[in-house]
Amino acid sequence: MSQLDLAFVRSQFPAFAEPSLKDWAFFENAGGSYACAPVIERLTRFYRETKVQPYGPFPASERAGAEMDEARRRLAGYLNVAEDELHFGPSTTQNTYVLAQAFREMLNEGDEIVVTNQDHEANSGAWRRLADSGTVVREWQVDPESGELDPAALDALLSEKTRLVAFPHCSNIVGHVNPVAEIAAKAHAAGAVVAVDGVSYAPHGFPDVAALDADIYLFSLYKTYGPHQGLMTVKRDLAERLPNQGHFFNADKILKKLTPAGPDHAQIAASAGIADYFDALDAHHFDGNDTDEAERGRRVHGLMEAQEKALLAPLLDHLRQRNDIRVLGPTDAAVRAPTVAIHPKNKPAPEVIESLRHHRIAACVSNFYAYRLVQAMGIDPEPGVLRLSFVHYTSPEDIERLIKALDEAL
Repeated sequence: MSQLDLAFVRSQFPAFAEPSLKDWAFFENAGGSYACAPVIERLTRFYRETKVQPYGPFPASERAGAEMDEARRRLAGYLNVAEDELHFGPSTTQNTYVLAQAFREMLNEGDEIVVTNQDHEANSGAWRRLADSGTVVREWQVDPESGELDPAALDALLSEKTRLVAFPHCSNIVGHVNPVAEIAAKAHAAGAVVAVDGVSYAPHGFPDVAALDADIYLFSLYKTYGPHQGLMTVKRDLAERLPNQGHFFNADKILKKLTPAGPDHAQIAASAGIADYFDALDAHHFDGNDTDEAERGRRVHGLMEAQEKALLAPLLDHLRQRNDIRVLGPTDAAVRAPTVAIHPKNKPAPEVIESLRHHRIAACVSNFYAYRLVQAMGIDPEPGVLRLSFVHYTSPEDIERLIKALDEAL
């Protein structure tokens, strides 16, 4: 495997040449990443040249529709799903809400679903509300000390009445990567559908959704270097069974039945820029073999992961040596994403974050919509925890600055 060329990577992100962002080390990537240049260029061009109703019989409209179709085709390839299994929506929260309403129509009173208290509320709240219609909601709970989910504990929650299991690929607080394929196999054996929140995992490399065997996989494109849109994959047979949530005359159109409102045409078209960026990464680092998007996705994922783990290890080593903080989740870089939340023991977290701000470290304190998780781990969700999150474009110098700033802040 090639080593990531950080200079090349940063050249693909206009933020690193932006004077107002100069000298800031960005550690709030879990809240939203910088957008890559191809996305910005495609969005700007769409608004300038093709901002009309798409799929009409004139050139600008035809081109608008073609660019939207291109985005769907190429992102589906990178995720290793069929084109008609990829759906866009305004956000992951909204996409999950629409899915939950569809499930509400299919479920009978007494049917059961499993949710976790490790999730961002987007993949928990909408499903929990099905209890209002008589669905039994069972909670798969984290270990209160580690914040991790034990796959073995799921067994006791599954039954012949289980219809859905919803859980995160990894937590936006704890960062531990859950064994999705193993969990999916357990749920499928019980006859349940699997809904996986990939918001905190996908920024570190698109997953092979087919290999995970997730029936539903959701994430946010604005956290994967793209525009502010949500994306979800839904297996074709499931999408065909789900009740229509769109206009009645679109009930037989699989790509419209789960999108009740008109999609953001420009942002969908611009999301093809993520594939442009991944293509450029692959071409720069590998021998240029003409492989399909799924294989390029695996190679790009490997590049990102290796870079991030090399940066994560020294940060975790340093944090592990301190006795004035609690690190939420594992301190082994091999089993977690580079989203690290800490709870200071001797200072309020807002005071620490203010000190980091003076050192030009961009990070935040919050429960980050994982309210139930923070509470389960014995921490007051208000103000919450200090979160430090980065991606493959973060530099070793940024990590060194962060460690030094933390030492002074704590």
